Amino acid sequence: MITLDQKLKNWKDVQYRIREEGMDYCFKHYSDWLEIDDENFHKLKKDYLDITRKLKNLINNKVIEIEEKIFEEEN
Repeated sequence: MITLDQKLKNWKDVQYRIREEGMDYCFKHYSDWLEIDDENFHKLKKDYLDITRKLKNLINNKVIEIEEKIFEEEN
């Protein structure tokens, strides 16, 4: 059984990594944070990763779309 001290350490580790590395790196590359025993945390982490992926895709698609329009106007 995990102690309260260990739970606190685990949460502080997440807090520290977010502060030092940023959320994107913390959740995408640093760790899966399986030591955090909290269903809501993992749901929200997954939602965060899904939303950031969708947002990056939207931005990339808009850049391509606008570049294509500019190319068409120039030719």
